[in-house]
Amino acid sequence: MGAPSTRLEQLIDDPHGLANRFIDEWLSPESYVTARTSGSTGEPKEIHLLKDDMLKSAAATCRFFGISRQSRMLLPLSSDYIAGKMMIVRAIVSGARLFIEHPSSKPVAYDYGQLDLVPIVPSQLDGLLSSPYINNVRNILIGGAPLSPAEESRICKSGINAWASYGMTETCSHVALRDITSGDDRFTMLPGIHAANDSRGCLIIEAPEFSFRRLATNDIVELIDDRHFRWLGRADNVINSGGIKLHPEQIERKLAGIIDAPFYIIGRKNDRWGEEAVLYVESTSIDPQSLMSRIRQQLDRYSVPKEIKTLPQFERTESGKVKRRLL
Repeated sequence: MGAPSTRLEQLIDDPHGLANRFIDEWLSPESYVTARTSGSTGEPKEIHLLKDDMLKSAAATCRFFGISRQSRMLLPLSSDYIAGKMMIVRAIVSGARLFIEHPSSKPVAYDYGQLDLVPIVPSQLDGLLSSPYINNVRNILIGGAPLSPAEESRICKSGINAWASYGMTETCSHVALRDITSGDDRFTMLPGIHAANDSRGCLIIEAPEFSFRRLATNDIVELIDDRHFRWLGRADNVINSGGIKLHPEQIERKLAGIIDAPFYIIGRKNDRWGEEAVLYVESTSIDPQSLMSRIRQQLDRYSVPKEIKTLPQFERTESGKVKRRLL
């Protein structure tokens, strides 16, 4: 085991040993590694990921971004989760140099020279864009939670190449990418992976080279062709109000410009309509009556929430994704 370990030490600059646990697991004789799901749609759970699948996913990403032995990458995320694990595997596959920082709200804290790929979650965006070394970053990869229209606008104005990822722990990170900088609203599947949908309109991931081969999701999409789709929202979140299906994520995008605080929409039972929409806002200073007046000007009458509730703080996953809860 000495030679592989020495090679990894040459590739990975990890002065605090943040990735030691994953590297030990990767070098073990087991054919899989253990990963945890995010817990955004339920309780986090441990799953086994085949190392062969992780290598194939890493190779596809390296091809997409042109990562090679001459490349440098930065990991400002925890290696306990799939996004962090996969950056280490990408370094192994490509031979690129990987620098590892303590996860924080201010990534790219030092001058590493040109960085060809930096993955972040949305809560790190402000810190990244204010880094004095932002111009050294060639591509940022954003996952963990959807971006707001305001955040995407800031990225476009910054001029940095930014990509939104679509994927999950079960698929060894992303299977599709969306070019935020160009304003494209379509996800493009990685080479060798195709898109389909089921009777619910939910995405089916077809990946014949991977062990899972075909994976049904709960993400409602507009399927353009077998390589492209638009993400509309989670089937779990759809609100059926009197036979009218409301997609909270689409309503939220319409409201993003008038609510200056984190918020989400969720359904609750209604004796007459089956379900109704409720708006939760992470604020103690917003006037619900005034906000409701502005919402009615922005939405059609079917989409207007029946109630606005304010909370001092939302519950979030470690990646910063808000856990939608009916409280």
